[in-house]
Amino acid sequence: MKNYLFLFIGIMLVACSSKEEKVIESKSETSSSNHKGLPNLPKEMMFCGQKINLEDEDILERLDRELLVNVYFHSSTIQAMKRANRYFPEIEKILKEKGIPEDFKYLAVIESGLVQAVSPAGAQGFWQFMPGTAKEHNLFMSEEVDERLNIEKSTYAACDYLSYAHDTLNDWVLAAASYNRGIGGVRSDMRWQETDNYFDTHMNHETGRYVFRILAMKLIFESPEEYGYFIEKDQLYKPFQTVSVTVKESIEDLSSWAKLKGFNYKILKKLNPWIQGNKLTVKANDFKILLPAKNFNLKPYSDYQ
Repeated sequence: MKNYLFLFIGIMLVACSSKEEKVIESKSETSSSNHKGLPNLPKEMMFCGQKINLEDEDILERLDRELLVNVYFHSSTIQAMKRANRYFPEIEKILKEKGIPEDFKYLAVIESGLVQAVSPAGAQGFWQFMPGTAKEHNLFMSEEVDERLNIEKSTYAACDYLSYAHDTLNDWVLAAASYNRGIGGVRSDMRWQETDNYFDTHMNHETGRYVFRILAMKLIFESPEEYGYFIEKDQLYKPFQTVSVTVKESIEDLSSWAKLKGFNYKILKKLNPWIQGNKLTVKANDFKILLPAKNFNLKPYSDYQ
């Protein structure tokens, strides 16, 4: 009887061991198919219609650094990719309208991660405008309004800057670098070093990495699976469905105004982060407020007075 018992136990152990080996083997195969090790560098790459010389070892290593930083910064990169599905369509539309290469949408990604970021220096919004630069590009700021946080208007302002930078520097890569360094700074660096392009010019640490961060984001966003990102379509953030209302008269209580339209102040702020308080004073300029399309009752504004 004991012999049969030991034989039965032996058979069960062998069966369990075999099953466990198959599970481990299966997991190993899945892991090897999804995990490719370190991210591969591309053989060639274009930015704004310009070929990047990846045969240059210095350029390749600098691009490699930014790829490694962003590929393995999963929480930040994944969230930026999810937000891009919501905000890129509007940004792309404006870039195209203003004749700015579409690759500049990745500049907004590295500047803010597509959130209304605030820097320690005081820059704000998707495009991180400082107060002085914002005023130069007709972005209105007051205690009640900060149009640096208006996605549409700030994107137009960024386009105006980039267009001027390109006209001045005659190069889109240098225009991108100038967004960080300033046009004068880029020209000064090239002048005393007797260079004529970004990649041959030694710049400060931040500007020296700046364009490569844009290039790295372009690679990851355009080929996410290649860099280990497998995001399902239904996991991406959907664009907001909105209608635009032109406000020509001051609103003393935005919270009550929003409630009359069937939603609340939280939603008003989410769709219009440029609104800074609970009051909107209209003087010389009108304001366009985005409202939820599903809840909005298409009555003229005067009906709510």
